[in-house]
Amino acid sequence: MRTASVTRATAETDITVEINLDGTGTYDNQTGVGFFDHMLDQLSRHSLIDMTVRANGDYHIDDHHTVEDVGIALGQALTQALGDKRGIRRYASCHLPMDDAQVRAALDLSARPYLIWNVEMPTQKIGTFDTELVREFFQGFATHGGITLHVDQIHGFNSHHIAEATFKAVARALREAVEVDPRKADAVPSTKGAL
Repeated sequence: MRTASVTRATAETDITVEINLDGTGTYDNQTGVGFFDHMLDQLSRHSLIDMTVRANGDYHIDDHHTVEDVGIALGQALTQALGDKRGIRRYASCHLPMDDAQVRAALDLSARPYLIWNVEMPTQKIGTFDTELVREFFQGFATHGGITLHVDQIHGFNSHHIAEATFKAVARALREAVEVDPRKADAVPSTKGAL
């Protein structure tokens, strides 16, 4: 089983993440940040990665530390669950439409973290959620998951749709990238022999 459990406790947050890469997209995410829970549910459902997240944060300041630290913990869990990455497809991409929005995500599970972010939210808030935190989540996730991640907004004018399309596009690409390639299930997908 390609599973992982990560606990991250700091003076700002207390987070526990459990994932199963070979799941069915079952989720139970409770971070104390409603819109973010909705996005994590999308990430799980569309990647088919089972995900349970529990987070307590310094909400009296804002949601920043909670969202960022969940990204860090999820990235660490992904790295742990992938192990030596033997047999995975490694690369994947997805163009995902959601009403007015279309977002393209391309990723490489390379162990070389890098984030390219070409997404502009028209509003600063979605309800009470700061839209800039979408990028902060993916920065933490990519950095600690060892992911080269490129996210490009093709178009869109509704911030909710753009944010949700972003999570879903990354999820669909992640689903393919972590899958075992039946043609090379015994090999690490690199000419170096290691990732």
